[in-house]
Amino acid sequence: MSRLQFLSTPEESQLAKHVNELRKELRGADSAALASLTGSRYEDIDPESGDFYLSVWGEDVKLSFPEFVAVDRESGAQLPTVTQALLAYYFHTADGASPAGRWISFSELPDGRFYSQAYQGYSGQVIARTFKDDVDELAQVAETLPRAELPFTEPQLKTNIGDRSFSFQALPRIPLLLVYWQGDEDFASTYQVLFEASVIHYLPTDVCAILGSTLTRKLVAGKGA
Repeated sequence: MSRLQFLSTPEESQLAKHVNELRKELRGADSAALASLTGSRYEDIDPESGDFYLSVWGEDVKLSFPEFVAVDRESGAQLPTVTQALLAYYFHTADGASPAGRWISFSELPDGRFYSQAYQGYSGQVIARTFKDDVDELAQVAETLPRAELPFTEPQLKTNIGDRSFSFQALPRIPLLLVYWQGDEDFASTYQVLFEASVIHYLPTDVCAILGSTLTRKLVAGKGA
């Protein structure tokens, strides 16, 4: 199984191993610099430790330093392994790049072309099977998730792509766009999850696959809720 396929459908024990490796590499990082690069807020506990505060899919999260263990800020409960991995990769990769001002498909990510069909299979195609052409219901579900925030929305970045589109904020510097193209008698309607082109400065391609599948699960779970 490729690393991309592994991370999009992760085995928890192996994923936890990857997370621990990243945490070790992050221990010597400058906390203030990391906060700036990731768009998070850092508060000192003492000269050698503290906490990062940021939003993940609209939920308030606290990430300890130098351990890099994420908990729900309200309950204090440790977050699932997939979320721990997402944050570890985000903090490990982020270089503070500005938004590129354009959306790209998964196939345009580094090495994404080789896995784009699989990615579309567990993202856009799943959304299409779930909602079909009921875009109004999809819009209602989308409203329960965090919309992309400035500086990622217009005028810096167009979101009126396709016949309908919905923007989402996964992490402080990572927006996504779900685009719907209405079909006709010859072609079925399609959905596609796009990324702001600067995402390559914040996550590796395989973890972008996790974002797309996570958004898909959230939308599917919201149908009829």
